[in-house]
Parts: sequence; C-alpha cells; structure tokens
Amino acid sequence: MRTLLLGLLLMTQTALAQVYTYIDAEGNRVFTDKPRSSSAERVILAPSNSAQLNAPAPTVRVAPAPTVSKPVMHYQVLRILVPEPDASIHNGSGDMIVTLTSEPGLLPGHSYRLLLDGELQGEASRSPVFSLQHVDRGTHQLAAEIIDAAGLIVERTPPQPFHMHRMSLAQKRKVNPCKKNDYGVRPECPLKDKPKEDVSILPFF
Repeated sequence: MRTLLLGLLLMTQTALAQVYTYIDAEGNRVFTDKPRSSSAERVILAPSNSAQLNAPAPTVRVAPAPTVSKPVMHYQVLRILVPEPDASIHNGSGDMIVTLTSEPGLLPGHSYRLLLDGELQGEASRSPVFSLQHVDRGTHQLAAEIIDAAGLIVERTPPQPFHMHRMSLAQKRKVNPCKKNDYGVRPECPLKDKPKEDVSILPFF
C-alpha cells in the first residue's frame, strides 16, 4: 500500500512526464516514470484539474438596493357639506357659507382650498368653513381641494352645482315699498327715484 501511495504522489508531481506501472517480484504494484521491466505498462493520465492561480477573481456586481419611497397619504373622503349638490340659495346680497369635511381629518401641513367656477376664493386655510359674498345670481360650480405645504394638490372634489337666487331691486321694492326716509339709504331706493314733493303757494290775505 505504501508503494501505491508513493506512486500516486509521484504521478501528481510529474503530471507532464510519462508514468508506467508493473508488478514487482513481491507482488506489489509499482508506479515509475521509467519502464524498468518489459512487463511495465504505460498509464494514461487524466487531464489536470488544477486551478490557474494567477487568474483574476471574477467581478461580482451587487445590484443597488431599491429606493423605498415614502407612501403618499390619501384621504378617503373629501366633500362639500354645505351647500348640498344642486341646492338653491336665496340671499338678497348673494352671501353664503361653504362647509367642507374630510376623512381622515386634515393632516399636519395640509390646508383646504375652495374654488368657485374654477377660481380660487381667498387663501388656503385649515378651517373647513369658507364665507362667500356677493355671488351673482344664477348657477355656479363649487370645488374643494386639499393641498400640502408645497401647494401641491393632494385631493380634489368634482365640481358641484348650486343655484343662487337674488331678489331684484324691483322685487325688493315690491316686498318692502320705499318710504320717504329710505331714499338714498336702501340700495333699492335710490335718490333719483324719490318722488318730488308738491309745493303749493297759497295767497296770503
């Protein structure tokens, strides 16, 4: 067995040389690089599996970690409470109150904003109540928005119609006739419409 191991070691160290094997007089198998007996047989060596030490290590590219973006907060509900859709509002001056609601409630850094016929009304506010004045008679569209600190729209309602009914000056005079002291005071009672006083000159005797 020792002779067999020695032969294998020799074969490894002299992989490029010719290797022979034979059985000696004691019955042991011998490996050698020189055929000393006519019965020696040549050993066919398999290709070497040795690695090339000077070969550069393969480059391993590590994919960058995916960027985790901050989730955008969305509101489940944003709607106009007052007035209700398609509501009729009767106000002689065209004044009205608009009330909004949202779920969840307004988050830090967010504000409400109101639009009338596509035009912004006043400044953005954290209050859900807006006051509108002198709205013309007729049908109008209201829309509400929630914006963040940068002014970007987070949520918006679809346009919601309402109808403003305002009494004309003639209707106001009909409901509440102008009196002498009302002219120049009430808008529906201008001074130019004040009836002239009859001045009668009576002879003095």
